[in-house]
Amino acid sequence: MAFNPINWLLGLFSLDIGIDLGTANTLVYVRGKGIVINEPSWVAIDKRSRAPLAIGLEAKEMAGRTSGSLMVVRPIRDGVISEFEITEAMLEYFIGKVHEQTIVPLPRPRVVIGIPSGVTQVEKRAVYDASMSAGARDTYLIEEPIAAALGAGLPVNEVRGTMVVDIGGGTTEVAVISMGRVVVSRSLRVAGDEMDQDIVQYIRNKYNLLVGERIAEHIKWNIGSAFQLPVEKTTEVRGRNLVTGLPESVIVSSVEMREALTGSIQVIVDTVKDTLDEAPPEIIADLMEMGICLAGGGALLQGLAERLAEELNLRVWVAEDPLTCVVRGTGIILDDFQNSSRFLVGLER
Repeated sequence: MAFNPINWLLGLFSLDIGIDLGTANTLVYVRGKGIVINEPSWVAIDKRSRAPLAIGLEAKEMAGRTSGSLMVVRPIRDGVISEFEITEAMLEYFIGKVHEQTIVPLPRPRVVIGIPSGVTQVEKRAVYDASMSAGARDTYLIEEPIAAALGAGLPVNEVRGTMVVDIGGGTTEVAVISMGRVVVSRSLRVAGDEMDQDIVQYIRNKYNLLVGERIAEHIKWNIGSAFQLPVEKTTEVRGRNLVTGLPESVIVSSVEMREALTGSIQVIVDTVKDTLDEAPPEIIADLMEMGICLAGGGALLQGLAERLAEELNLRVWVAEDPLTCVVRGTGIILDDFQNSSRFLVGLER
């Protein structure tokens, strides 16, 4: 890339930022300031011009309530970009928002972005290009399991093995790490979104009630579980009856929601088992001492750690503030870029 003196000058006054470009939420870390943005990865656009009208929380609030001329989309699906131009606009918005209090008219930040470990070179290039088009001076990529492990405080540089299961909105990343490198990994496109769909389908099939994704997500966090709860819960669910077409409400229980989520949770459990099956015996011995760390928003599902511990016969624990592990990992890279740059992923030319 040719040297651009204007970009270089603007870069001197721009901030270094780390981004967790998630299917459900986008989090932004600013070097020296910490996490400054945590907003839904939603964009409201004009159907005709496809111009963005609202981004983040404001756009998510519009979902399911828009007129015919407005559409609310999620430009990241299954951890990868599905709408390039809308993702570019979203990144440009967040980069600009970070620099609102600075004197830089056209910010040119250095950016580190987390990506799923199973993405293709084309998908990596799409993230890189979207970031550069959104105004980044330099863009670096890091695999989300490594970033999550760094953010969770795991000793990734040590010889002994560690394991992280990062359950996001679109993907579940499972990785065994030793000496700063991924020894075995799996990237699974079954995660929070799939669980929401499980709940939508269950309520539709059992009660003939149509509910939206946002309601299903609320039910998941309120009474969803992967393991028997000490005290089972219930909640009221409102939607449209598919037979009469009229509004209706029903009471659903945590037992029912556990049944609804069984399929997706079992796929995650089996994927973790497969990953362990490929790990060297020495690392299995390390994991019997270290346990398995859960990160990502999905780690907050009630009883998930208990379910995995029972199935795997290993200690399973949830990282502190699991939702922010990946973006905190990008922050660790930025804070010590010279020594941490070896964790970054290169792009094939």
